Amino acid sequence: MMKAPFALLLTAALPLTAQTNKPMTDPIAVHNSAIVIDTHADTPQRFLDNGFDFGGPLKGGMLSLDAAKQGNLDAEFFSIWVDPTQYGPNASAKRTLELIDSVYKQAARHPDRMAMCYSADDIVATHAAGKFCALMGIEGGHSIENSLGLLRDYYRLGVRYMTLSWSNTNDWADSSGDIDSTKVKHHDGLTPFGKDVVREMNRLGMMVDISHVADKTFWDVIATTQAPIIASHSSARALTAAPRNMTDDMLKAVAKNNGVVMVNFYAAFVDENYRSAWNQQERERKAAQEALTAKYKTEGQPVPYAESNAIDSEYAAKIPRPPFKSLIDHFDHIAKAAGVDHVGIGTDFDGVSALPEGINTAADLPKITQALMARGYSADDMKKILGGNLLRVFRDVQAEAQKLQTQH
Repeated sequence: MMKAPFALLLTAALPLTAQTNKPMTDPIAVHNSAIVIDTHADTPQRFLDNGFDFGGPLKGGMLSLDAAKQGNLDAEFFSIWVDPTQYGPNASAKRTLELIDSVYKQAARHPDRMAMCYSADDIVATHAAGKFCALMGIEGGHSIENSLGLLRDYYRLGVRYMTLSWSNTNDWADSSGDIDSTKVKHHDGLTPFGKDVVREMNRLGMMVDISHVADKTFWDVIATTQAPIIASHSSARALTAAPRNMTDDMLKAVAKNNGVVMVNFYAAFVDENYRSAWNQQERERKAAQEALTAKYKTEGQPVPYAESNAIDSEYAAKIPRPPFKSLIDHFDHIAKAAGVDHVGIGTDFDGVSALPEGINTAADLPKITQALMARGYSADDMKKILGGNLLRVFRDVQAEAQKLQTQH
């Protein structure tokens, strides 16, 4: 029996892409071969307040283990968000700790399907083991209650990024959400303590997140940080004039910093027509929220997240959802303004009242890859956008922390 030449056997054993040396062009194959990372989902509110089981049916939400598997979402940074209107300055930490605990409880409930992760290497290893990676980011610096010690405690508990402000200006960082309010005391960006917070996050290896911050706060961060930064869920202001979206100058500054901007999926942040219609409802919607707050205040209780979100969803349903194209335009714009190495996914799932057409849950994420590849993005580009860029920044931040820790 004649034996085949060794070179022929070797060729037969290689994957088809290696044999032909042709790039992968099928968007679904590209999507499923990537490590897909989302840096922002508000699902912990549902864990804690609604008893939602991450391994069970969605029950009206946007993210579950099943939906993640269908959309090949491999890693999620769960948002640890404390509503400052419902929890006072001295109650933020308790609520923060309860939300952190809710994520750990889900991982303990489903050890065969998910695991807590704390580094880029953890994400890669957990993905290789076929499990979903659970990470955490604090949304709003008010959660540290002006304490660097508490910041360090959160890091020890697994928090790997912090958004310096939410929609509220805190004691050390101005927010885009209230920057025009004369009733709020502002700081012209970061206070000296705020800059200390950024430096300590650099030293710890906690990613500095500038989503939600005022413009001056952003530039103070750029001048202060020694590590790459992230925008965990922000879109492009050139396309949609929401104040918390990023200008092209900001996008270029993040690129120079070697950071990454994760595109927010919220309808009012990716479509100007939707944003205008949403703003026109503001007075009526705010009155409904205030009435709900007053009702629970008489009982001495915070407003349940589900009820507050239901009001926003009710008003959002009165506005036509924006086209899917609006979302893809933001990915495309940021990739062109900052470079394809500086864009990623920050959905804001379970934290927003409306998404563009075609995006309903995490199961729909492959549509992002299909749409961008239809615009000419390559398989390598997509692997960067879907998760590779965030992995790079995460590694760089933790490497910088190791350097800083050896200097002290």
